[in-house]
Amino acid sequence: MPSDTDVPTSLAVVTGPLPSSQAGAVRTLQDDATRHDGVSPLSEQPLLWLSDDQAPVVHLLATDPTAEDDAGLVGYAQLDVGSSTTVRAELVVAPAHRRHGVARVLLARAAQEAGRVPGRRLQVWAHGDLPAARATAEATGMVVVRELWRMALDLTEHPPAAPRLPQGVEVRPFVPGQDEEAWRRVNARAFAYHPEQGRMTSADLRAREAEPWFDPAGFLLAERDGRLLGSVWTKVHPAGTAPDGAPGEEVGEIYVVGVDPHAQGLGMGRALTSLGLAHLRDRGLRTVILYTGAENTVAVHTYERAGFVRTAVDVMFGPPAAGSPPHGTPVVQVEGADTTSPRDGVTMST
Repeated sequence: MPSDTDVPTSLAVVTGPLPSSQAGAVRTLQDDATRHDGVSPLSEQPLLWLSDDQAPVVHLLATDPTAEDDAGLVGYAQLDVGSSTTVRAELVVAPAHRRHGVARVLLARAAQEAGRVPGRRLQVWAHGDLPAARATAEATGMVVVRELWRMALDLTEHPPAAPRLPQGVEVRPFVPGQDEEAWRRVNARAFAYHPEQGRMTSADLRAREAEPWFDPAGFLLAERDGRLLGSVWTKVHPAGTAPDGAPGEEVGEIYVVGVDPHAQGLGMGRALTSLGLAHLRDRGLRTVILYTGAENTVAVHTYERAGFVRTAVDVMFGPPAAGSPPHGTPVVQVEGADTTSPRDGVTMST
């Protein structure tokens, strides 16, 4: 959520999937901003939703009308309009076109879209908590309503604890084409309270299975008598793309841990997290990351005891209204502790 100040901007509003040329332009804009800022302005879910005809989103595409030639895309925002109470947005402005009013135009139209439903709020993720984003938020009257921490662990200094699985529980890898619906049903129950993760669709899951990073060997299911009780899903970031890793180093991530409510209280969350860490260690990885809501002190303390330390912060800005929702968007459950992953996890990132 970059900061800027004034100049004319043309805005196109698109519902439904973007044509491939526009989706490609958004990805190019994302790459340029990432190189400039050192942090990705758009998280995984918005990028997956660029061409998804089932995605509940509105696309805002800003161009420079004063350019004599095709100046291309100078700003983009994606609005998740799947909720009747909140529109969650992520946006990016081209580095060369900042301080020209682009962000303000995008935010004004985003607020207009949110206002189509009376009482619906606009909330905007700002990845990296950059000073420019803080300035833009202040100028538009928005305040921090959520704070998300990225935490990292060095497995050579803090090896995973031996998992303690309940009696009769067996663990096996996810089988594509077989386990999707069973996993999705448990995921929906585990995150019934969650406005994004709990409504993950089959298309959302298949989109991740199609990603180059997807590895069923790192997607572990815990079952008893053939019934799925929970799972841990890990991810490996390629060298050169991963946060918190040394140059040339692959970095692992505890992507999602979910436990069926009927199986909570058995220590499944901690056991599954240990299994995920052990899998990443056995892959030869040294660094593992995860995301957690700053307000979730139980989760923070759980991960700090395991050796995780905070390495980065994302913030969500919203209106300064009484009764705003609590900080954080739970994704990983560890027996009452939650973490979130709006940037890379299945929380849809908004």
